[in-house]
Amino acid sequence: MKKFFLYVILLATLVTTLYFTFVYYVPYSEGVRSGELIKISKKGYVIKTWEGEISQGISGAQVFQFSVMDNHPTVIDSLKKLQGNFVKVEYVERYRTFFWWGDTRYFITKVEKESSPYFRE
Repeated sequence: MKKFFLYVILLATLVTTLYFTFVYYVPYSEGVRSGELIKISKKGYVIKTWEGEISQGISGAQVFQFSVMDNHPTVIDSLKKLQGNFVKVEYVERYRTFFWWGDTRYFITKVEKESSPYFRE
């Protein structure tokens, strides 16, 4: 009977490890979006995550919501500095998310400033 419980615990540990590994390392999609960065904030009650929004239209009708993982401090700093500007972001969409990663399935991996399509400089 002890062997049975040991096998069940080992199998549960293996399945859990494989699940977390799959969700972390296998992206659903990757892409680029651009627009006006309208929000970047650290929010949450116990576990704080970085969340943001990019407006992709003149009226703000199309809003792209995203998260940034804590292991990308340069991306977080760049987003803070570029608040209110037009930006181009590269993202990874995951199959699922966990509460300690962020609220959305879209995770920003790179950000750069872009010129506004509405105002000529």
